[in-house]
Amino acid sequence: MATGKFSKAISDRSGMEFPYNEMITEWNGSFVHVSEYEEKHPQLEISAHHGDEQGLFNARPDRTENKVLILLIPNAFETISASSGIINVSEKGHGRSTGNTVRFRGPIHKTSDPDGFENLTGFDGITGSNLSRAAGYSITVGKRDSSGNITNTENFYHFTVATDTATTGGISGGGQSCSSGPATLTA
Repeated sequence: MATGKFSKAISDRSGMEFPYNEMITEWNGSFVHVSEYEEKHPQLEISAHHGDEQGLFNARPDRTENKVLILLIPNAFETISASSGIINVSEKGHGRSTGNTVRFRGPIHKTSDPDGFENLTGFDGITGSNLSRAAGYSITVGKRDSSGNITNTENFYHFTVATDTATTGGISGGGQSCSSGPATLTA
């Protein structure tokens, strides 16, 4: 029997004799030569299996939020030119799309309108009742100028008012505590 660097060992895998300092112990405890070494296969690794997910008590599905009124800045409406029915509306970060229908309402008042809102204040030849019509208006996103150019789509949109036209143009109005929103409100 040799000692030190001349020691020999028998491989558990092949039964062959190899130098002792070239031997390795495998994951399964076998004492083998480095040329015979096999790593543990990943499929042999036991992974923890977690139980099935548990449902919550009294779970309810997501609901769709009702559309609400947005309070506008004072005198948020502006005519663009004389004899034009196009009105720009200032509503910061409105998130609306071209073709959306928007209804404009004046301050809350329980006795005037069946919905409980007053009409907007008329200005520059545009009547308040026309601005506040119940069907609302189909809008185009962006601020329109008298040349027909459209800019600032994030904070403005415009529409063409029914029947009325501006007398002067470039005039702001509509009054205080005005709001924009859907044509009908639901609870």
